[in-house]
Amino acid sequence: MPVSLTIDGKQRTLAVAEDMPLLWALRDIAGVTGVKFGCGAGLCGACSVLVDGQRLFACQTPVADVAGKAVTTIEGLTGQPLGQALAAAWEELDVVQCGYCQPGQIVAAAALLKANPKPDDAAIDEGMSGNICRCGTYNRIRAAIHRAADTIKA
Repeated sequence: MPVSLTIDGKQRTLAVAEDMPLLWALRDIAGVTGVKFGCGAGLCGACSVLVDGQRLFACQTPVADVAGKAVTTIEGLTGQPLGQALAAAWEELDVVQCGYCQPGQIVAAAALLKANPKPDDAAIDEGMSGNICRCGTYNRIRAAIHRAADTIKA
């Protein structure tokens, strides 16, 4: 059954089963590969996307649940000032080690900063919960979120 949604600002109609996880609809059907498969159980955050501005785990979200909604992936964030500020902070502070989780980390950080433009450490830790970095770059992620928050005009 066709499902219509907006992916990174572009209206798309995908011929998929309604119960297909959004992750696979994005990667395999729409060709949006920045969304990563991590655990498949909504425990690691590698598949984080924004749906109408709210972070969701794409591996656990049936595509039918986002019909008619706006889905923003890491690719969509790159053209936005917030995404650019986060990417710049990530680079300046050398956050990335292996890099696999980082698209999901940046998407989660974007959701956090949209909700709380000047978070303290506790708010960052809470907002980023659910996103795991096996390389353990949490301190650099937190610092990069602070750096991005300082460069964005509220």
